[in-house]
Amino acid sequence: MSWWQVIVLSIVQGLTEFLPISSSGHLRIVSELFWGQDAGASFTAVVQLGTELAVLVFFAKDIFNIASGWLRGLFNKHARGFEYRMGWMVILGSIPVAVIGFLAKDYIRDALRNLWITATVLVLFSFVFIAAERWGKKNRGYTELTYKDALIMGFAQCLALIPGVSRSGGTISAGLFTGLDREVAARFSFLLAIPAVFASGLFSLPDAFNPTAGQAATGAQLLVGTVICFVLGYASIAWLLKFVSNNSFAWFAAYRIPVGLAVMGLLATGVLQP
Repeated sequence: MSWWQVIVLSIVQGLTEFLPISSSGHLRIVSELFWGQDAGASFTAVVQLGTELAVLVFFAKDIFNIASGWLRGLFNKHARGFEYRMGWMVILGSIPVAVIGFLAKDYIRDALRNLWITATVLVLFSFVFIAAERWGKKNRGYTELTYKDALIMGFAQCLALIPGVSRSGGTISAGLFTGLDREVAARFSFLLAIPAVFASGLFSLPDAFNPTAGQAATGAQLLVGTVICFVLGYASIAWLLKFVSNNSFAWFAAYRIPVGLAVMGLLATGVLQP
């Protein structure tokens, strides 16, 4: 990979990782549009570590409270409060994507990265956003999260293995359908992503240097890309939480649908190769 390619793709990743517009889908589209080839799922997984570091910093207080509360509750049943339950909810919600991601890793890195699939999913899943906004009651707060919510959002996170769906889009939509407030669904979505993305990034680190599919990157390139993703990812988290507290989640569908249709048009005319 060239340095220019690494910088551009890292900027795209940092800006889109937490927005419900699919960072993996945008990386796939930008890679094909400007360089005529797929950067690969391994590069994406590694630079995502930067955006997940942004989550750790942004939610440091929440993460510390959850981790310490969970540990206290393990050894003292009288200390099993909300933080203890939240710790188990994050663990429970992370299991589906860990299992499916591991079992289907080769399929995810190859067949699912077809641009026809990405474009189609960008359009079709937008209507899920609209439906979630329309029928989700959005009247349940942070302390009202349940194990059922965690499991539903955990399975929804598996959909993000398909470029075009969006990790945050899938999990937040699922949260809205269960009646969670937008900001609550978004915050839990970010926390839920931490184990899955860190595991995926570390697991994919060797393949980023010597990929079986996609392009190879040097250690320096991966480091710079991760730093760029961290800075832009932190800003994206702050913006999204502020935006969803006062605006409809369906606004993102107004962006996704034209982009998906435009990619279909470029594929149909041969400008892009699937």
